[in-house]
Amino acid sequence: MSSQPQRSVDAAPAPPTGWFPAVHPEGPRETSPYLELDRSAWAALAKETESPLTEAEVNSLRGLGESLDIDEVREVYLPLSRLLSMYVESAGRLHRDQEQFLHQRTPPRTPFVIGVAGSVAVGKSTTARVLQQMLAHWPQHPHVALVTTDGFLYPNAELERRGLLQRKGFPESYDRRALLRFVVDIKSGKDEVTAPVYSHLVYDVVPDERVVVRRPDIVIVEGLNVLQPARNREDGRAGLAVSDFFDFSVYVDAHTSHIRDWYTERFLKLRRTAFRDPSSYFRKYAALTHDEAVAEAERIWDAINGPNLVDNVLPTRSRATLVLRKDRDHSVRYVRLRKV
Repeated sequence: MSSQPQRSVDAAPAPPTGWFPAVHPEGPRETSPYLELDRSAWAALAKETESPLTEAEVNSLRGLGESLDIDEVREVYLPLSRLLSMYVESAGRLHRDQEQFLHQRTPPRTPFVIGVAGSVAVGKSTTARVLQQMLAHWPQHPHVALVTTDGFLYPNAELERRGLLQRKGFPESYDRRALLRFVVDIKSGKDEVTAPVYSHLVYDVVPDERVVVRRPDIVIVEGLNVLQPARNREDGRAGLAVSDFFDFSVYVDAHTSHIRDWYTERFLKLRRTAFRDPSSYFRKYAALTHDEAVAEAERIWDAINGPNLVDNVLPTRSRATLVLRKDRDHSVRYVRLRKV
């Protein structure tokens, strides 16, 4: 176990109104720039719509240790996919209106870009995969690309050279200039854009391998730090942030102690599966006893993933368009949506 104290900004389960307090100028009535719906109210928004995914498809999308099922997809992700589809259609109308206003044909509408952020082990990758599959079933936008920011991590050799290997996943461990250039190229309407590929098995960027994105209707960009604000440039001026080019963003949230438990549970499952692969970077953990594995997972969390969550990832939550708040069992408990 690490000697570092466990840090948390969620010492108790957060009440729905506890994230973004506001003071009403005319009295104590609290106002907020967000709308909040509990699970049942959110699910009711799509009760007349049939989910496009089968149970087998849902099972194939489920992340390790998560409780995603057909009910979760119908009650949480179906309303979200409908809402996102409305945003995409609205962007298309705005593009056509702008053409009419300018009295000229402009370049084709650029892809609608959605950012998905959240902690390690919170389930953001599953959220991104489910949204990709569901949005692609809507006929208005059948081509949906998904890109993870892991590929934009510096290779291990470069991280080691910079003394950052033990800070992998922190903002400074990413080639942020390359990631920004990728998103700018997407929003510039380039016919073909490529991104590097990351292997979780070997824990490194795969040399000379790229994922190719060719004029999709929607691009989902998923990663820990996609909602990071812009850094100031050397000349003192504010730079650009990746999220400046998002049309919508989702933050997958949960109590920090729950995420720590999920990380440990996932580590134990990987110890019995992927860690046993001779090619795995984490092969050394396969031989640990149960108690040793728990201690190692908690040490890694307390030294790396926990501080990164508290210092870098969680502060970006309020920048999201929509927050999915999860309960201890990984199910979404309520949704917080920014007002328009």
